[in-house]
Amino acid sequence: MLLHRTTTTKSLRRLAAVLSAATLSAGLLAGCGSGSTDEPSGGAPAAAAGAFPVTVEHAFGSTKIDAAPKKVVSVGYTDDQAILALGTTPVGMVDQYPNPPGKSPDINTQWPWVKDRWGSARPEVVMNNGDSAPNYEKIAALRPDLIIAVYSDIDQAAYDKLSKIAPTVGRTKAEKEPFSAPWQDNAVQIAKALGKETEGAAMVKGIQDKLDAARKAHPEFASQTAVALSWYKGTISPFTTTDVRGRLLTGMGFKGATGIDKIAGGKFFTTLSPERIDLIDVDRIVVINDKADQDSLKKFGLFNNLSAVKKGKVSYLLDSEGPAVGAAMSQGTLLSLPYAIDEMVKSVG
Repeated sequence: MLLHRTTTTKSLRRLAAVLSAATLSAGLLAGCGSGSTDEPSGGAPAAAAGAFPVTVEHAFGSTKIDAAPKKVVSVGYTDDQAILALGTTPVGMVDQYPNPPGKSPDINTQWPWVKDRWGSARPEVVMNNGDSAPNYEKIAALRPDLIIAVYSDIDQAAYDKLSKIAPTVGRTKAEKEPFSAPWQDNAVQIAKALGKETEGAAMVKGIQDKLDAARKAHPEFASQTAVALSWYKGTISPFTTTDVRGRLLTGMGFKGATGIDKIAGGKFFTTLSPERIDLIDVDRIVVINDKADQDSLKKFGLFNNLSAVKKGKVSYLLDSEGPAVGAAMSQGTLLSLPYAIDEMVKSVG
């Protein structure tokens, strides 16, 4: 199971081994002006017209984009999906879920909610889940006219390097910790960069309407506390209410498990010691793991003693396997959320 993002403190590392962006090496920029200019396979990238010029405020300042970008690179873990939703096919992306050996095309272009959007396009992978930094040379070789790093934990040094390659839009100015901004804000931030703020806001409203409909159809959710978690290397790792998984649950009407937030220290998740298992003794539990890890968790005695488990109030969502509802929930994008909401209502309704 991958948690898919770095932690927000230098003392911790992503459970799936992604290092902090603060360790980026200045030497990686050497030779960025050279390299292949070939397009990713599948033909020229699609670009949709918007209203330009635009200036986007973000955590590292402001970026002016003079004209509709034709070659966009996504450095945010899931920014490629919002870019696709708004009519542009990125030429570069982060490989969030490791592709199974020998499997083609990349699993990240084959989720049910993105497959049709990618079509035959094959974006260049500019960062793998586990890399300490984006591959600046690959990005430069793509000759982008816009880099989007919204759902990302890049720091000022990384931003400076990226902005030397092309205009770069970072996470929202209001975001205190990486990965803590509401999905709505991230979507609109990316839409602004593409000159489509109005269209992006309309798509956000459409998803919000689905959440409102779920709450209306299930008023019982309002009296229940819910938490999403993963089981990783023998440890229960619940997600905070500011994480996209937590926000989806509260958006559907559940109360959030705020006790998790208090011990997470600003991170999007925490790991529980056996004596703090009480923090997930709530009304509804959503487990995001693939089958092997789900089976392992089901053998963990302390988990089995929780009231929600005894009452059958646990939803086991496959992460990257099968329908990949867990991945859709974890990504929390304009494309994945409609799918995730529909499947979650079936699971917990």
